[in-house]
Parts: sequence; C-alpha cells; structure tokens
Amino acid sequence: MTAELLPLFLTALALGLLGGGHCIGMCGGLMGALTMSIPAQQRKGWTLWRILLGYNMGRIISYAAAGALVGSLGWLAQDLGLGMALRTIAGLLMIAMGLYLANWWSGLTRIEHVGRGLWRHIEPHARKLLPVSTAPRALALGTLWGWLPCGLVYSTLIWASSHGNGLLSAALMLTFGLGTLPTLLATGLMAERMLAVLRNRSVRVTAAILVILFGVWTLPGPHKAWLMGHMNQPTSSQEASETDMHHH
Repeated sequence: MTAELLPLFLTALALGLLGGGHCIGMCGGLMGALTMSIPAQQRKGWTLWRILLGYNMGRIISYAAAGALVGSLGWLAQDLGLGMALRTIAGLLMIAMGLYLANWWSGLTRIEHVGRGLWRHIEPHARKLLPVSTAPRALALGTLWGWLPCGLVYSTLIWASSHGNGLLSAALMLTFGLGTLPTLLATGLMAERMLAVLRNRSVRVTAAILVILFGVWTLPGPHKAWLMGHMNQPTSSQEASETDMHHH
C-alpha cells in the first residue's frame, strides 16, 4: 500500500469505528433478533461465534460488492468530467454524517428512504433463511443484510466511489465494514460497555467533528490548495540547504 492510499484506508476504518453508535441503533436490534433465531442448543461457544462471524462476513462482502459497483460508476462519472460534482456530494454527505453522529441534524436518515424500495424485494429472501442453523446459512443471510438501507453506509459508499476506481472503492468499503465489526460482534456486558462509551456525549461530538472536518477536506475548492501549499512549504533549514547547494 502506498503512503498516498494509507490515509484513505485509515479514514474508512475510522468511519466504521466512529459510526459504531449508529450501528448499534440501526443493526444492534437486528443482530439481537438474528442471534435469538439461532436454535437454543447452538447458541453457545464456537458454534455461536461461527454463525455471528458468518452474518458479519456476509454483510462486509456486500459492502465490498456495492463498493466495486458504485466505484465503477464513479470512474464513469470522472470520465464524463463529473469528478468534482461527485467529490462535492461525497463531502456534503460526510458533513451530514458528522451532524447526524452528534445529533445536531438527522437529515441523513432521509437518504435511507432511497434504499427502502430495494430492501422490500430482498427482505422476503432473507426471511426464508431463518432460523439460522449453519454458518453458510448465516453467511447468505449476512450477504442480504448488507443491503439494508443505512445512511452511514450510503455516505461512505459515495465517498469511496468518488475516487473513480472500482477496485479501490471495494477495498475501502471492505475496510469500513471491518471497522464496524467490533461493535456488532460485541455481546452481553461488553456491548453495554461499548454502548455507554459510544453514547458518551464527548466521544460522539469528537467523532462527529472529525467526520465533518474530513467532509470539508473532501470538498473540492480553494481551501485544499491553501492547505496543500502550507503543508508543502519548505522550512527555513530546507531553504538554506537549497541556497547552499545552488551556490556550490
């Protein structure tokens, strides 16, 4: 991985981790219902973990598939000269996500209505897989669950696709999915502790501000040139050594 791509993957991972509170609110109840649908004799030890991992791996595979699909459309948009418009939408969605995480504005939930039509067609197939008794069945159900309407996923998806590369977009969505994993795998007391941390006002506001700042950074505009200019400005010692070399 090049140094240029590392910040993108760290951002994708951070978005998954920071969105943990949203994940518990959105998918935590579903995760509990899915766990309770596992036959009682299998709801323990390694069998339970295999099924829980199956759900989540399926969900993350769907995120990566969506990333590849929408990333290819992002490539097409860039090819048509719409790259700047796509980055603007991605930046605005990131800002909306930050406002949502801090409970300052919940407009992001309106984006979830977009996916409800698709979910209406997928849900009947998901119901047929219940109760979940095997890991492959859990994987299949998780793959369908990954298409559940979610503003957090949609925002990250648009951001990932704005780079105009299907493979990179898929890899970023896979990383984002791995970031959501600790929250959704946590059960019992651990889930309560994690929920308490994620619901802590200062934690949520800090996460929200970081996401908003990233959204501002994603937006195209003169502020980027100004920031890059300041970051790339040579230090006085560098200037001195360059002058020195020039004299020699």
